[in-house]
This record gives sequence, C-alpha cells and structure tokens, in this order.
Amino acid sequence: MSAQVGNLHIYNQARAVPKEALKVIAGGRLSGKSDINPMWRIKQLTELFGPCGIGWRYVIAKQWLENGGNDEIAAFVNIELFFKYEGAWSEAIPGTGGSSFVAKEKSGPYTSDECFKMALTDAISVACKALGFGADVYWDKDTTKYNKPPQAAQNGQGQTKPGTEEPETPKDAIQPITIKALHAIRGEVGKTEEEFKQGLSQMIKREIRSLKDLSESEARGIVKVFNQRKAG
Repeated sequence: MSAQVGNLHIYNQARAVPKEALKVIAGGRLSGKSDINPMWRIKQLTELFGPCGIGWRYVIAKQWLENGGNDEIAAFVNIELFFKYEGAWSEAIPGTGGSSFVAKEKSGPYTSDECFKMALTDAISVACKALGFGADVYWDKDTTKYNKPPQAAQNGQGQTKPGTEEPETPKDAIQPITIKALHAIRGEVGKTEEEFKQGLSQMIKREIRSLKDLSESEARGIVKVFNQRKAG
C-alpha cells in the first residue's frame, strides 16, 4: 500500500454520507445547507475502529458558559478524541462544540437543559471532520477516482462517449433530499403541484415542468427564501 493511499484510507472510508443521514436545514442562518445525523458519525467510528471505549473514545476537557448578546447564554464543550489504528492509539484530536443555554425567543427566554449534550455532539462532529468524516458534504469539489471516472470523455452534460465509464451526474443536479424539502413547502403553502410549479417558474424566470428541472443551487435558494418569509 502506497503512502498516499494509506494516508487517505480513513478519509476515503468516512467521506461519503448516505442520503438517509442528511437533512436540509429549514431555518436560521444555515438555512438550505445539509445537517448530518450525529448517529451516522458514531456508526462510522464504530465500523472503522471498534466500539466506543475499545476502539475509540473521547475525553471532555472543558465545559463552560459564555454570555452573548440580547441576554443570551451559550454553552461550549472542548473534547479530545482518540482512536486505535493498526494497534496504536492516536494523539488527541481536538474538537470544540457549542449550543444555546438561554435563547431569546418570541415568547420569551428559553432555557435548554440539553445544551451541554448538544454542544458535546457538535464537538464530536468537529473532531471527526479532521478525519474526513462527511467531507463530501463540506467540500463537494474534492472528486476522486472513487466518485468520478478518471478519463471519461464527455459528449455533453451527464453523457460519456461509448466505451467509457457510466455517465457522471451533473454537479449541480438537484438532490432527492432537496426535492423532499420542496414538497414539504408545497404542503405548507397549500398549493397543488401545478400551482407550485407555476410559482417556481415565475420566481426563477423560466418554465419548470418538474422539480427535477431545478438545479440544486436554485432549489436551495427557494428553500432559503421560503424560510426567510416564514420567519418574518
């Protein structure tokens, strides 16, 4: 095994996230982006290294609260993640996570009794990111021989010449999870499928006969606009 393949072994094993572990964020400053189910990371750690406490473990180094604006309070957690690889324990991989302890909402201040648990989950995700967990979600331009034909001569978008690898999906093709989010929006606004498509056509200034006619970036923009209107 070459040094390059060896160095990327864990990264390539953990970079892809299954669609069922992804969810489009439907509100807030990250609206339109994808959220990864935290249990997927636990499963990946277990598959790669073994059960927690035997093949991988973490140490909570620090927990603290910080005052923020508008009388809000945030909770933070620092962890050190360790994993066993080829019989030896790794050095500590740091991760910092945060969550709201006291948040200012329309109905008044809300205090979360799960803030440190949520901050811990966030910290684990940050540490795992250093190993390449979910890399394809965070960086969709990093293609490899595992997800792109090495010498696929393109005839046109999504097509290859005869005798080459199978067609490559257009980079900005709408994802099933985003289509699902659009269907949810249609249900919330109470529109028929045809009415919804007409509204989308007017919004993006071109005819939409199917939700698959939208690009991923266009669809995410629509989800973002809807959430902003809903919040307002």
